[in-house]
Amino acid sequence: MEPNLPDVVLWSIPAFVLLTVIEMASYRLHPDEDAAGYETKDAATSVTMGLGSLGFDLLWKIPILAIYMGVYELTPLRVPVVWWTVLLMLLAQDFFYYWSHRGHHVIRILWACHVVHHSSEKFNLTTALRQPWTSATVWPFYLPLIACGVHPAALAFCQSANLVYQFWVHTERVGKLPRPFEYVLNTPSHHRVHHASQGGYLDRNYGGILIIWDRMFGSFAAEAERPVYGLTKNISTYNPLRVATHEYAAIARDVRAADTWSERAGRVFRGPGWQPAAKAGAVTVAADSAAASPTTPATALAPAAPAPDTLSPQASAPERAL
Repeated sequence: MEPNLPDVVLWSIPAFVLLTVIEMASYRLHPDEDAAGYETKDAATSVTMGLGSLGFDLLWKIPILAIYMGVYELTPLRVPVVWWTVLLMLLAQDFFYYWSHRGHHVIRILWACHVVHHSSEKFNLTTALRQPWTSATVWPFYLPLIACGVHPAALAFCQSANLVYQFWVHTERVGKLPRPFEYVLNTPSHHRVHHASQGGYLDRNYGGILIIWDRMFGSFAAEAERPVYGLTKNISTYNPLRVATHEYAAIARDVRAADTWSERAGRVFRGPGWQPAAKAGAVTVAADSAAASPTTPATALAPAAPAPDTLSPQASAPERAL
C-alpha cells in the first residue's frame, strides 16, 4: 500500500514566494554594498531553471520510479510509515544526500548536472531555485534505502522535505545562528561557504539538513572571510539552455581532444579539474620557464588540451587528487 504523504514542495510554494519578496525588499530598505544581492537577469535565469527542472524531473521520474519499484518488490524488507520511522527515514535520506552531493562535486559527469546550481555569482533565495534539468544522475545513491524496505513514495517525501529545508539557507541576510544550531544544522553561514569559489572554501559543507556529516567525514569549513560566489571559471551567460548543458559540451570537447582512452575516461569520471599527468606536467614546466624568462608570452602557458568551460570549486583546490 502506497503511503499517503503530503506534497511538501507544492505546499511550500507560497512561503517561497513570500520569503523571496521579503528578501528583495530588505535589500531595498537596508542595502549591503558587500553582499551579492539581486540582479534581475540572474534572478530570472534562476527561476527559469527551477521551472524547467519541474518539467524535466517528471520525465526522469518515469524510469527511476520503475527501477525503485522493481527493487522494492524484490526486497523482503518493509519499513512501516509511522511518525518515528519517518524521522529515521529523514535522517537516513540526509546521510545519502550528503554522499550524492559530494559525488556530484568530485566526479565530472555528475558535476555536469550539479554545476547548474553553482553557476550564479549571486547568492539569494532565487539561487535555491536554480536547479538542473538532468537530475537523472541522483537516483543510484538512494537505492540502499529502497533495498532496506523504504517505499519510493516515502523516499520522495523525504527528498522533498530536504529540498524545502535548503531553500532558506540560500541567503546573505541571515548571519550566524546560536552555536548549537550551527554545530548540528546546515545554516545560511555553512551554505555560503559551500557556494563560495575561493581557497579553503572549495568543496566544503555538502550537508542538506544536517552539517554533522561534514564534521564526521572531514569536509566541514566554517565561514570566516566573505565568500565570492560562482565557479572558478564563470560562464557569463543567462541563457537557460547554456546554463543547463555547458559542462556536458565541455566534456564532449575534452573527450574529442584526448589522446588516449584512459584520458577520455579521466575527462568523464575523474574530478572536474583533472588533467593527465603528462599535460599537467607540461603546464608546470611552462610556468617554471615563464618565471625564469619575463619575456615569455602569457599564451605559452596554455594547457595542451582545452580546459572545460567551468570547473567545480574543487578544480583549483590543492588537495584535488581523485
